[in-house]
Amino acid sequence: MAGLIPDAKLEQIRNASDIVDVVGSYLPLKRAGTNFVALCPFHKEKSPSFNVSPQRQIFHCFGCHKGGDVFTFVREYENVSFMDAVRRLADRAKIPLEIDQDPSQSQSRQLKDTLLHIHEQITQRWQNALANEASGQAARDYLLQRGVTAEAVQLFRLGSAPEVWDDTVNWAKSKGHDLAVMEQAGLILRKEGSDHYYDRFRGRLIFPIADEQGRVIGFSGRVLAADQKTAKYVNSPETPIFTKGKVFFGLDKSKRALLDAQSAIVCEGQLDLIASYMAGVRNIVAPQGTALTADHARILKRYVEEVVLCFDADNAGQNATVRSLDSLLAAGLAVRVAVVPAPHDPDSFIKASGGGAFQEVIAKAEGFFDYYLNRLCVTNDLKSDRGRLTVLHAMAEAVHKTGNGVLIDTYAQKTALRLAVSPESVRAEFRKVGRAKPVSALENEPEEAPESAAPWPPPSVAEYWLLKVIFVHDDTVAWLRAHLDPGWVPHPGVREIIITRMTVLGDAEWQGVGPFLEGIPSAAARSLITEVTTQARPIPNPTQQLADIVLRLRNQFIDRQITEITRRSAEPELTDETRLELLHEQQALRQLKRQPLAPLHGTEEEEPF
Repeated sequence: MAGLIPDAKLEQIRNASDIVDVVGSYLPLKRAGTNFVALCPFHKEKSPSFNVSPQRQIFHCFGCHKGGDVFTFVREYENVSFMDAVRRLADRAKIPLEIDQDPSQSQSRQLKDTLLHIHEQITQRWQNALANEASGQAARDYLLQRGVTAEAVQLFRLGSAPEVWDDTVNWAKSKGHDLAVMEQAGLILRKEGSDHYYDRFRGRLIFPIADEQGRVIGFSGRVLAADQKTAKYVNSPETPIFTKGKVFFGLDKSKRALLDAQSAIVCEGQLDLIASYMAGVRNIVAPQGTALTADHARILKRYVEEVVLCFDADNAGQNATVRSLDSLLAAGLAVRVAVVPAPHDPDSFIKASGGGAFQEVIAKAEGFFDYYLNRLCVTNDLKSDRGRLTVLHAMAEAVHKTGNGVLIDTYAQKTALRLAVSPESVRAEFRKVGRAKPVSALENEPEEAPESAAPWPPPSVAEYWLLKVIFVHDDTVAWLRAHLDPGWVPHPGVREIIITRMTVLGDAEWQGVGPFLEGIPSAAARSLITEVTTQARPIPNPTQQLADIVLRLRNQFIDRQITEITRRSAEPELTDETRLELLHEQQALRQLKRQPLAPLHGTEEEEPF
């Protein structure tokens, strides 16, 4: 975020935000040696692996590999942007936040503020059209027919877009809004090859979509006549203030109920949510469509431990239920599935049977894998080999995603019972699937863990200790830069970190691990840095350790070169002259390996030792 907030202001906020105090306001911390520990908020665990280092002002979880400074913690825990995390910490420290006058950043912020203002104004305009204008009569009739009360209309700020091509265009002109900005807001479109604009939302019931703070950031417009030959819903496109995969309809209203219930009902449509909410079942949200993304799952994890999927009973809804599993499991959420009786959706079921009956459907929702097994058995012919194999392999693939040995065995037995075969044979087939599709997001034990933040292969012992020495003992970096050729480091991630650290050398440049992390774009690299600096394991004789490690890395690099020369020398098509050159090169490398470390060419030897 360089340029948006001055570095000096960021440092002021960081220095005023002791990471132990900040994390401790979210989690119960316990002292463990020089660090503090807690159960990790980012994945489920039984013993604490989440460490907070007061000395280095960073955190690291040795279970899920998340790590960073105080800004990272607030950003990850609250699932907000870096800018929002800075704002929250600045507010906490009572530090006034002045946005830097970088032209591009200032323009971006100004554009977002303008879009929010336009969205609020057009919301009011459409609310008025629904309540008072003749153009809103069709929408009023539709809401009456669907049983949507006046209270719900007011609470959810429903509106009506008139059935004309230029109502919003003319409204924008009357308000003095730039039509190009209105196009960026997703409210109007430009006819290709001309400067003529027309409305995106026409003749539709309008559902404003709000962010978690209740600010309108987008719209969903529903067609009013079932026989119209057009899309049932028209939604806002992605804009600087609206990202479809990161927004839930209704979350601004239901977030307190989610926290209280520790369970979130996820339904398919806005009318389903409104019916449920007005019937008293308020721990409910709706994604924009049936696609539940990883971002959606992470947002839910901030509020609840369990998700109850309640999509429509048709094939599209049930297929969406199945597709939601991966993201929800990766976020560490328990998953159940509620299916309202056909031909109902949640809205019509509540209208017919009441909120209490809907609450009973939710309470009786079965676990995801019981639901999935039943669905597979209903949709496949269990009398045919093909159908039975489909059920077997689909269940095996799904349950293996949990990495939970108990669940895998439980559903092997249940699948065997439904297929009328022996549990041993199903277990054997499940094991084959497990070997073919290894679990990467979860460990094979009875507790859930999230997707790893460190996709790199682990570094070697020498590479790990090299990082540890230079980040724990800052005074060794000058010697390292004089003696280490980064090409000697085989691990690409470690090599990237080393090069970056060696460029930040002097006291004037080096401000500590926290600020350094902000310049590292790779999440895996940041995780590795926080791991090596947070772990309390001491470093005996670090200066000698560093010299030994660099010498070992150099010699291993030479060994790899010698091995490659040996391989090339064995190629039958080589000329005698080339083979002799390779032999001389090999001898020179063996001679070099016997030499002590020397400063790299063009550098002056530093001697902190």
